[in-house]
Amino acid sequence: MCNSSHENHNPGTRKLKVAEAVGTVLAHDITEIRPGEFKGRAFKRGHIIRQEDVCRLQRLGKEHLFVLNIKDDEMHEDDAAYALANALIGGGVAIKGEPKEGKINIAAEIDGLLKVDREALLAFNMLGEIMCATLHNNTAVRKGRTVACTRAIPLVVKKDVIEEAIRVGASAGGIVSIKKMRKPRAGVVITGNEVYYGRIRDAFAPIIADKIQRAGGEIVGVYYAPDDESFIESRLRELTAAGADLLITTGGMSVDPDDVTRFAIRKLGASEITYGSSALPGAMFLVAYIEAGVREQGSGVSEKPIPDLQSPIPILGIPACGMYAKATAFDLVLPRILAGEKVGRRELAELGHGGLCMKCETCNYPVCPFGKH
Repeated sequence: MCNSSHENHNPGTRKLKVAEAVGTVLAHDITEIRPGEFKGRAFKRGHIIRQEDVCRLQRLGKEHLFVLNIKDDEMHEDDAAYALANALIGGGVAIKGEPKEGKINIAAEIDGLLKVDREALLAFNMLGEIMCATLHNNTAVRKGRTVACTRAIPLVVKKDVIEEAIRVGASAGGIVSIKKMRKPRAGVVITGNEVYYGRIRDAFAPIIADKIQRAGGEIVGVYYAPDDESFIESRLRELTAAGADLLITTGGMSVDPDDVTRFAIRKLGASEITYGSSALPGAMFLVAYIEAGVREQGSGVSEKPIPDLQSPIPILGIPACGMYAKATAFDLVLPRILAGEKVGRRELAELGHGGLCMKCETCNYPVCPFGKH
């Protein structure tokens, strides 16, 4: 018994009797099935038919074959797939394996943050006869993970389509890429009178420590602070002096009179403070930046920058939702910060599309739609 993956005539192919097909290129796989013994590919698409193949093909019940008839202005789907993949790849990704039926995968070469130029991807897919599907932009991925797949849709593709796809990819500098994420040294200040004075037990520290460890980082120090601007400011300065290249504050982010964390961050000399995101949970999330030279206690600023620290140092303010929600705006923003991206008003506003948590009974984040756009 036998089976074929291309039983219908395709553009770019012609039908020949098996005996007349010697020297031509097979346009489709031919599968051989021996019940209870074997099922698999007897002849691979692209195989050049030899005289000795004729008898076997006839034993498989093949009296006619579809063979390729590629013109000068056309490309075989597998050759097209290679060209398309090379047009798509940017830094940190590479072609994975060989094309199969005109389809080929693109995988991460490093751990990092997937970046997809969505406008260029749309232009690529609008060309017709070709396609590319990717994981969501800003997905954190591990080395070896397939992040995109491209294929030529017909068996034979016009060269001008492939050439235009190459131009689209070149203009974008690569449509799919991976940004390496640094391993943070995080300093944490947990604010609130209720925790500082021992009225309630802190739930933030273990949660943040777990998230930082999962990112490959370490905790430089954890301080507890009452609702006092100067006290919070001093603790943040101490953490930068200890080598923290990422500051995280918790609590004190709402509009209550005692919630002063935002004001302490401003007093620290932070620039580009952005308060409020378009993701839920995490609407009261904050992002700010301070120069690495801010290291002394009090209101003074060191003239000598801290060595080996990035500048500016990001500050991420997590509202109370971070204690009970597995994923918040913090989880959406942290990978981008670690990839060296500057997050401000626009980036936080863009989280609105897909930024509504579905509150599933069992949280499977990050394998879910939250924050994906």
